[in-house]
Amino acid sequence: MAFLGVEQSLNGRRWVGPTIEGARASEKMAQETGLSEAVCQVLARRGVEPGEAQTFLTPQLRDLLPDPRGLKDMQAAAGRFLQAVQGRERIAIFADYDVDGGTSAALLIDWLRQMGREATLYVPDRIEEGYGPNVPAMQRLGAAHDLVVCVDCGTVSHEPIAAARPADVIVLDHHLGGETLPDAVAVVNPNRQDESGDLGYLCAAGVVFLMLVEVRRQMREGAYATSPDLMAMLDLVALGTVADVAPLIGANRALVRQGLKVMGMRARPGLVALADVARMDTAPSSYHLGFVLGPRINAGGRIGKADLGARLLSTPSADEAASIAERLDQLNSERREVEAAVRAAAMDQAEARGLEAPLVWAAGAGWHPGVVGIVASRLKEAANRPAVVIGLEGGIGKGSGRSISGVDLGAAIQRLTAEGLLLTGGGHKMAAGLSVAEDKLEAAMARLTELLAKQGAGDAGPPDLRLDGVLMPGAVTVELVEQIEQAGPFGAGAPAPRFALPDMTIRHARRVGDSHLKLSLSDGSGPTIDAIAFGAFDTPLGARLSDSGGARFHMAGRLEINSWRGRQQVQLRLDDAAPA
Repeated sequence: MAFLGVEQSLNGRRWVGPTIEGARASEKMAQETGLSEAVCQVLARRGVEPGEAQTFLTPQLRDLLPDPRGLKDMQAAAGRFLQAVQGRERIAIFADYDVDGGTSAALLIDWLRQMGREATLYVPDRIEEGYGPNVPAMQRLGAAHDLVVCVDCGTVSHEPIAAARPADVIVLDHHLGGETLPDAVAVVNPNRQDESGDLGYLCAAGVVFLMLVEVRRQMREGAYATSPDLMAMLDLVALGTVADVAPLIGANRALVRQGLKVMGMRARPGLVALADVARMDTAPSSYHLGFVLGPRINAGGRIGKADLGARLLSTPSADEAASIAERLDQLNSERREVEAAVRAAAMDQAEARGLEAPLVWAAGAGWHPGVVGIVASRLKEAANRPAVVIGLEGGIGKGSGRSISGVDLGAAIQRLTAEGLLLTGGGHKMAAGLSVAEDKLEAAMARLTELLAKQGAGDAGPPDLRLDGVLMPGAVTVELVEQIEQAGPFGAGAPAPRFALPDMTIRHARRVGDSHLKLSLSDGSGPTIDAIAFGAFDTPLGARLSDSGGARFHMAGRLEINSWRGRQQVQLRLDDAAPA
């Protein structure tokens, strides 16, 4: 049965509430723990038992951090890295151009600098070199250095890594591995085919952090007097984890939770400068990492100079940080304009093909490679299908794909590469990159559609809206929202709790900006509650709710605390609505 009887909301979605078993579990937890019913509903949905509730609400890194030696090649990687540090060898870091690559590189640069060592940073140009190590770059780095550390890339780069000789190479990555590994000193990757996959949720920054933990262990065994404070580096790990959409489960949850606290201390010049230029005036949250800071850092790799993000995150200079942050903010604005043009063209093309197919895809000449991944995400959200967007240039298409839950896009892309339909391809379950000859584009997309159909990609309708329960406005307080936040951080793999406010009237409604809607809601007996519906006028919500004519609606969304001039009040971030 649909929750509150909503079979089709204003946005065409079916509302799904807690199961009978879930409701019983939350009631039992409330009785045994004394926690609020709303918090218990969130915990029950996450599968937390009553006896685990307090531990879950206060996750400790020491309890959740896995033993680094549980990953293959970890001891060899840490040992070779430490050898290079002790021997004052020349070290180069080859990093991917996204946030995960930038934070991974910054972790190593920061750690080395505290040890009195410097490293060469190399980030490939997205357009000229593409993703991952390439032969010319690795040849140059190998000739001038003793050790090359590849972060957030390298697991399938057999030829480029061989080209780095006589230098040794360490790979610290999380992308899907192939049947064979490159000839490196160590390939540390929880998604190698010979790994259990238990730590497959880690991003590259998490893998790098674990290596530094193992390095510290080996330093202590070697009677080193001091080593850098790893806890102070968790702001970088948190940023990489959230921005790379790694699931916030297991150790990731504790890494991000602690990392947000570190970030709140405003000790890293690059993040302070970026937060200021983005006008962040509240304590950092996972939302800020994913939607405020992350896109700006990514902008350098998308349409600017590829190493700007890593340089920002690793610089000890406040002046340099301010300069780079301003540039990244400017590039992010330019990226938005480029993205909007590509998105409009891609959506027209995808709609012409049909949004009901197992794969939604679009390709166009001159589409900037730096925005195709973002546009693929927008297509995926619009159709609830895996999506691929490709920019064509000189007979070659370079593209990016995004998937939906339950459909492994990375494996399908790897299959196409093995079959010779793609020039290159790789990634993980939810995201992948590819290059394809233009004359094989149609055949490759047809084959990818076939593979994804076998995984059930074409069976989904509009996604159900899952709700944790019902709340009345009188029960919605700042204290309650703070309690619910203790069950976070929320993000990929741990969706933010959503609640329904039933049978509400709209006291006031006004348009904000181009497409947002600000509302004041009441149930007629308790206090009013403010709500904001971002992008409402891009959906049926805007027109219907802005001119409601006194009708009553069930409202659904996420509760948040809105801080303004030192005053805090609860706000509903409205996701959907349905006639009451």
